[in-house]
Amino acid sequence: MATCCLSEEDRAAVRRSREIDRNLQAEKKQYRSEIKILLLGAGESGKSTFLKQMRIIHGEDFDDEARIEFRPTVYHNVMKGAKTLAKAVRNLNIPMQHDSNEEFCDILNNYKSNILEPQDFVQYVEPLQALWKDNGIREAFSRRNEFQLGDSVPYFLEKVKEIGKLDYVPSREDVLYARKDTKNIVEYRTHIQGTPFMFVDVGGQRSQRQKWYQCFNSVTAILFFVGSSSFDQVLYEDRTTNRLVESRNIFETIVNNKAFSKVSVILFFNKADLLSKKVPLSNITDYFPSRHFVGNPHKLEDVQSFLIHMFDEVRQDRSKDLYYHFTTAVSTDNMKFVFEAVRDGILKEHIDMI
Repeated sequence: MATCCLSEEDRAAVRRSREIDRNLQAEKKQYRSEIKILLLGAGESGKSTFLKQMRIIHGEDFDDEARIEFRPTVYHNVMKGAKTLAKAVRNLNIPMQHDSNEEFCDILNNYKSNILEPQDFVQYVEPLQALWKDNGIREAFSRRNEFQLGDSVPYFLEKVKEIGKLDYVPSREDVLYARKDTKNIVEYRTHIQGTPFMFVDVGGQRSQRQKWYQCFNSVTAILFFVGSSSFDQVLYEDRTTNRLVESRNIFETIVNNKAFSKVSVILFFNKADLLSKKVPLSNITDYFPSRHFVGNPHKLEDVQSFLIHMFDEVRQDRSKDLYYHFTTAVSTDNMKFVFEAVRDGILKEHIDMI
């Protein structure tokens, strides 16, 4: 459009219009070049921990100020875990070793989930240490598959003396173990080798899954997290559904969704460290009696093969390979190694989609 005959006001409007067009084109180019990775899976499978690891690995580690923000969460994890164990002792009719710990169990059973400050938490330190050493609590802990106990509870109870210091600042590892339900869509953007990545984490509890569909547009890859060690546990939501069955059912819905026919879906069998500890003690065939098991149920490699087959068999498109990794999300070294292994495939997938 010729602008020589336009008024100054009209020429300014044209300039603004062209500037808007340029900005829109730039945003469109940026949007198309950005790699969007969706993190899916049932609750407590490790998605949020993975997101923390991406921040750590790609140069945005948690400084002291950011780590202090996790202090109330750590306190809550400790108190909630101890309260759960105290209730389990009573429900399972396990006698406590020491009467003083019986009294503290009463205190815990009446404890409300308050936000604690360091000066509040310090009063619980010695009783918590004594409780964790009590044979009754230890027996209850050995039967933790019979009730709902967070995986991070033993980690925090082992270091409760340090956590109880008035100047306590959570370590990087504490931040990774700190557990808080994801109730909103959380996005994290970073550049990896010059390429923009966006990781999207949505809550895995049943009440949060209706939000998943808001995130399905323009997905490059899906990392689907499975709590591999949860084969002997049931859901918090209904206390009857096996957690591994729930994960498999969700995976079946995702992997066979037509919207993802050209999207890489990569399985992360997470909590591999806990799985390796559980396999010698718990027989997976007791929880899946109708399924054929090949090998020794107390041999890690055979259990891993069983898990892989369990998820692989629900895929309808057999022309594509199943990509999977056994992971430990709380291990920065493991997450760095695994993500580097899948990154090149994700980049290639993105190039093919553009």
